[in-house]
Amino acid sequence: MNLTDQKFAIRIPASSANLGPGFDSMGVALDLYLDLEVETSEHWECYSRTIELQEFPTDDRNFICQIAIQTAKKYGKELAPCRIVVDSDIPLARGLGSSAAAIVAGIELANYVGDLELTQKEKLLLATEIEGHPDNVGASLYGGLVIGSYQNNEVDILSMADIPMEMVAVIPQEILLTKESRGVLPTDFSYPEAVQASSTANLLVAALLCQNWELAGKMMDRDRFHQPYRKPLIPFYQEIDDVAKDSGAFGIALSGAGPTVLCFCELGKGKELANVLEGAFPDMKVKLVNIDSTGSSVKKCEKCL
Repeated sequence: MNLTDQKFAIRIPASSANLGPGFDSMGVALDLYLDLEVETSEHWECYSRTIELQEFPTDDRNFICQIAIQTAKKYGKELAPCRIVVDSDIPLARGLGSSAAAIVAGIELANYVGDLELTQKEKLLLATEIEGHPDNVGASLYGGLVIGSYQNNEVDILSMADIPMEMVAVIPQEILLTKESRGVLPTDFSYPEAVQASSTANLLVAALLCQNWELAGKMMDRDRFHQPYRKPLIPFYQEIDDVAKDSGAFGIALSGAGPTVLCFCELGKGKELANVLEGAFPDMKVKLVNIDSTGSSVKKCEKCL
């Protein structure tokens, strides 16, 4: 594609994975965004107006640039260098899919600039191979509530956008690296434990689709895959759980690996819930979020951001 004198914008939504028992397989896209404004340049440049992102490399060593360059190379192409301006309201290392959004952004960049003509399924497989599981990247690509499976180098996913719920994210100042939080997980399960854990996840999906909110919250609490092991790393989890459920939330779950705690409520109840949580936890950022139903997008523009 000839990009001379042309700007384009890439927008990638944040995501929350697991929703309790849907470990490494269930995710939801959120209306927090990673935005890129891109134009051709003589060399790679990647700058950010977001203070939190200004510590990262500003040349082709930047993670998004690296993903784009590697993706194009996989298809035998060398990308024209680009100047990229990045904005983001996705907190880093808080369990809201910041790294997955960056991966998807890099793939979308390579696809557009390199004329790769990738399908959504091909983008998903590329992103899943990098991330290791399809929940966050699938939500960022497709939008909505996603259920995915990655086995034998093949990935399958379904996206559902019409789930009438809102979420309130309680985001602490402290970061929690995924590597650290994965280190506390067990290496195996007994057969009976695996049956109980998977049945809980299955019933959570059914409850969400049937809008049986009470049952959905119950299944979030019954997760056996990761939350029992990670909750000790989140000392404020139980306090948030108590306050949120007393204030209209039907379910509580760690967002991804944490430390963000996501509180789920029926559509229309989120604002009141957010107000209560904001008053109860003044040292944390409380954010009302909704399901993004669009997923990743790329558009031409005169002035993008």
